Amino acid sequence: MSKIKGLETTFNSEYLKYDRYRPTYVKELYDDIFATKEINQSCNVLEVGIGTGQATLPILETGCNLTAIELGDQLAKFSKDKFSNYEHFNIKNVAFQDFDCPSDSFDLIFSATAFHWIPEEIGYTKVFDMLKSGGVFARFANHPYKDKKRPNIHIQFQKIYEKYMPNSLGVDEYSDENAKYISNIASKYGFEDLGYRLYHRTRDFTADEYTSLLGTYSDHIAIEEATRMKFFDEIREVINNNGGIITIYDTIDLQLARKPLLKRIMNRKRIHSSL
Repeated sequence: MSKIKGLETTFNSEYLKYDRYRPTYVKELYDDIFATKEINQSCNVLEVGIGTGQATLPILETGCNLTAIELGDQLAKFSKDKFSNYEHFNIKNVAFQDFDCPSDSFDLIFSATAFHWIPEEIGYTKVFDMLKSGGVFARFANHPYKDKKRPNIHIQFQKIYEKYMPNSLGVDEYSDENAKYISNIASKYGFEDLGYRLYHRTRDFTADEYTSLLGTYSDHIAIEEATRMKFFDEIREVINNNGGIITIYDTIDLQLARKPLLKRIMNRKRIHSSL
């Protein structure tokens, strides 16, 4: 779904639905992160935008010291309670831009379907500074796509969205080119060993479950409530008239980038200063 500036905190009002209906991430994604950077009890890890912790548990289970940042106070409280059994977990209710941290603090920084809310230059520059020499930044996100088995649903959805949210229903499935473009951003900020992966899965929803999921998207939450209820009623009717189930085709992308070892950074500075 589309990102609208100023809607970063809308999820805060729907944290229970967010936790129930927003997806977690596939095991293969974490395998690829850990193959790039080994994480254990001696490591310090930062999560940017924890939400309700859909991406957090596999990282916590390594035994690392995990600090999470979350702008929404209700989301932060929920996640604090959710992971209260992990003594090496702590959460800061603060915007990433305002998070104060010494340089060279973290072995891994990761962000799941959240980093797009942060201005690029601020986000990548700050992540680079906070990572230790050789540390890794993992940025990943879930991109849902229309029901390929039931084309009538998407055709009818297009008419409904034109009424309530014109020009907001995407038509293209997330692609390798999309992932490569995001991966290359890190090169502008001094990162090396750039790479990306794509993972695919499907999820099935009833009409009520699907509209509950839609109710966790920032641009849908922003619609006036009475109008949003009419909108969702029409969505439910389409699904129920087409078998009562909608299948979402997810593409998950992972971008990995490494902060160079300190000696490489120093060499770069010396070369730059001699030019």
